[in-house]
Amino acid sequence: MSQLEYLKHKIVSAENLPALIARWRIKGYRIVFTNGVFDIIHKGHITLLAAAADLGDKLVLGLNSDQSVRTLGKGPDRPINPEEDRAFVLAGLASVAAIVTFSDTTPYTLIKDIQPDVLVKGGDYDPSQTDSNAKNYIVGNDIQAANGKETVAIPVVDGYSSTATIQKINHG
Repeated sequence: MSQLEYLKHKIVSAENLPALIARWRIKGYRIVFTNGVFDIIHKGHITLLAAAADLGDKLVLGLNSDQSVRTLGKGPDRPINPEEDRAFVLAGLASVAAIVTFSDTTPYTLIKDIQPDVLVKGGDYDPSQTDSNAKNYIVGNDIQAANGKETVAIPVVDGYSSTATIQKINHG
């Protein structure tokens, strides 16, 4: 398989993801899940993904679709890069085993379907937060708790965000 085919192979449909997860589970792999927009990749993203991958054997990344990003209030011009491009760039990262795009406002259904061994978010979220309406609540944490699985927050790398990068580009 060529490198280009390999990258494309890492982008998986929601329909094909359960079979992939099942194959990994048969092999005894520890599945880690994280999600986000990943619009303009920066050091903070790479740090999060590398640290998340270190928590298991296979990192599955839930990528917000363009439609989903527009519901998050990030601004009328977001995402900057379309979902197909964002998925392809993320497929090029060694830490990411699979990318699946979701259109819901949250990855709750994906998390319920995947049942990851570890659920990961950035440090601006709190695994101990149980109020699902709180801004720092980790979607899917209730599923993890009910299944005796782990939820982890990886510390944020200060000074890095796609929004700040876009503002810097627009305003110098």
